[in-house]
This record gives sequence, C-alpha cells and structure tokens, in this order.
Amino acid sequence: MINTTLCYISRGDEYLMLHRVKKENDLNRDKWIGFGGKLEENESPEEGILREVKEETGLTLTDLKYRGIVTFVSDRYEGEYMHLFTAERFAGELRDCDEGEIAWIRKSDFAALPQWEGDRIFMKLLEDGAPFFSLKLCYEGDRLAEAVLDGKEIL
Repeated sequence: MINTTLCYISRGDEYLMLHRVKKENDLNRDKWIGFGGKLEENESPEEGILREVKEETGLTLTDLKYRGIVTFVSDRYEGEYMHLFTAERFAGELRDCDEGEIAWIRKSDFAALPQWEGDRIFMKLLEDGAPFFSLKLCYEGDRLAEAVLDGKEIL
C-alpha cells in the first residue's frame, strides 16, 4: 500500500481544483481533483501535503485540517492510504501546474464535474462537516463496487 495525501482548498463558495489533463497515462486523466501526491520517505502526512500543495500551486497553506483517511482497493492499481485534508487560508501566488489546469470552481458546480464516484462520497462528508472518518473505497475498473464508512458498508 502506498501513502498519499489530498487537500481541498476553499475560498468562500469556491474550491481550487486541478483538472488532470497534462500527463500521459494518468489514472486521474480528465478528472477534477484536489491537490496532493505520494508521501516521501520519513515524511508525515502534514509535511507531505504542505510540500505537494506548494509544488503544484505555489501556495503555502496556513490552516491545514486533517479530516480523514481513505483506503483505496482496486483490481487495477496498487492499494493506497490517502490522508485527506482541507484548508481555507493560504499565502503566496497561484502558479501553473504541470499536472493539469488549475481553476476556482463554485461549490454548487462541483458535482457536475468529471470525478471519481468515491470522491463524491468523501466530498459530501467534508461539506457536511463530518468528524474525522475512515472510508474504504473498492473499485472494479473505474466502477465503485463497495464503500465502507467507519466500518459500516454504505454501498
């Protein structure tokens, strides 16, 4: 299992999102996601997300909140533990990203964007202010086959 991070940065009624369109053979190709990536050796989830957001956006997060852990199981890809964060305050100047196009997206428009089915589940948890959670998402190809929230099957 690999360890990764993901952060959703918000500003009022908008999310800063990454449209993954620049990398070849990207498992997230054409999807809209937050910012993050793989943890480096000896790096905590907090250190990793701060580094990844800085590398991908040029921004320094100033109010990071650790919201949950998502376990991904797939019949195509290596298993993954994703440490999920949110942030509302940041410093610095936004810059282009070599992984995709960055855009501020109205929260009310977010659900209509191409994204993973499981992302919709944890985004709803984040939006609803859920306490720290553990979510297991099992994929068969690109189809979400099972979802388990805090040990209870929800799909």
